[in-house]
Amino acid sequence: MTTLAAHLAGGATQTCHCWAVMRADGMTLGFTDHDLPLTFEGIRFAPESGLSARALSSTTGLSVNNTDALGALSSDAITESDITAGRYDGAAVRVWLVRWDDVTQRALKFAGTLGEITRAKGGFQAELRGLTEMLNQPQGRSYLTQCSAVLGDTRCRFALDDPAYQFSAQPVAVQDNRVFRFVAQAVFNDRWFEAGQLSVTTGPAAGLSAVIKSDRLVNGGREITLWDPIRAGVGVADMLTLTAGCDKAAVTCRVKFANLLNFQGFPDIPGDDWLVAVPRSDSNLTGQSRRNP
Repeated sequence: MTTLAAHLAGGATQTCHCWAVMRADGMTLGFTDHDLPLTFEGIRFAPESGLSARALSSTTGLSVNNTDALGALSSDAITESDITAGRYDGAAVRVWLVRWDDVTQRALKFAGTLGEITRAKGGFQAELRGLTEMLNQPQGRSYLTQCSAVLGDTRCRFALDDPAYQFSAQPVAVQDNRVFRFVAQAVFNDRWFEAGQLSVTTGPAAGLSAVIKSDRLVNGGREITLWDPIRAGVGVADMLTLTAGCDKAAVTCRVKFANLLNFQGFPDIPGDDWLVAVPRSDSNLTGQSRRNP
């Protein structure tokens, strides 16, 4: 069997491009610019709603390799409602050059994620960001008075599935997909879920989530307001899950979560004012330790 490189060097070729797009919810869609469907790696690459791209280029070093993908909106593949809802935000993308008469001969040309997506005239254009995009992020640890970990991550180590910090219920009222009212739960205090997360588990918006701006006990009920609305329809018949929030303060970590051992902040670090402070005889700035011996 000839290799793909030998086939490309032979003159006449039988090649096409195949695309795999894997969303954050695990759904994977396959597309090809060939006129018949192809299958490999457990993915069916459909020709009906293919994608095309501008020239894929790669560079040495750590520079970011970006390009654009063009495609058509359709009811059975990439829909405008799914794009609007954010289901494709950060989706993983892989692109192969494939010999269509023998799909075992293929080469991965691009791997990365979807960036900004724009829509117009029944189609869309999406920015493709290469793997080196992840290296274009701030590195290192920040020394702050507040905790730098994300609640429930590997540094925080707090188990968010505890019933004392999470509950699921149907709302009794929904306003603009941003304000949700629930029957009050006596076990949860006022502002318990503030800075936490609201996740939709059933209905058209299933799988979507947003950060909670405020959590108030009002008129015998609980009112949740989000920073940004859920970008798909949510109704009173849908099941929602509320997860407790953390304001990153040491006292919250100790009292609310009993997790001070894993606190990732530095509550006693001097602030900006101490950088220019000098000892004074008429104040407590004597040059001594801030802590009593």
